[in-house]
Amino acid sequence: MAMPFSTLFLASGNPHKIEELTDLLAPFSLELRSTKDLSDPHEVEEDQPTLEGNALKKARFWFDATGIPALADDTGLEVHSLDGAPGVYSARYAGENVTYQDNVDKLLRELKGKTDRRARFRTVLALVTADGEYTWEGVCDGVITEYPAGGGGFGYDPVFRPDGYEETFAELSSAEKNRISHRGRALQAFAADLEQWSESHQPEKKEDQGTPGTSGTS
Repeated sequence: MAMPFSTLFLASGNPHKIEELTDLLAPFSLELRSTKDLSDPHEVEEDQPTLEGNALKKARFWFDATGIPALADDTGLEVHSLDGAPGVYSARYAGENVTYQDNVDKLLRELKGKTDRRARFRTVLALVTADGEYTWEGVCDGVITEYPAGGGGFGYDPVFRPDGYEETFAELSSAEKNRISHRGRALQAFAADLEQWSESHQPEKKEDQGTPGTSGTS
């Protein structure tokens, strides 16, 4: 997979997402840019029927606008007893221009009296470059708690408890959440490909064979 770039555009207007992506990409020597660097950032409408469609739409738009390889994501919370809702509508579950708390409140109302509170967060990450388009997926399974807990994170984090933990996402440290989260897992898959590309494009070491004008590789 060819990814010959040193600058990456984070195609998101959500400051919380940008912060998470920046933290997760810190080990790589990439110059990161985002919509927060623009004087008039454009909001790309998320009107596609799938997470992959929304992620690709945003990445395509910003690659075309900037000429810089663009990385975008779309994330949905899929609740088992709600037939996968809110899903692709997670950010606007309670309507347009609502707060995170509005969405959480609606979710808890919909789950009132239900014993099956299984859920999963799913992120699709899309990269668009001059060489092509690529996607990765990350999933984190858990349950929806009856009451919010914790002051960290954003979105549905205060009511999502990942499997194997007693704490919600909002109660975990940023480092721990990034390690196990849906977005973290999608980024880890992306980073693995990025690292593989970096290693495969290291300059070959020349070895002196003792003969003038020749090298150890051909």
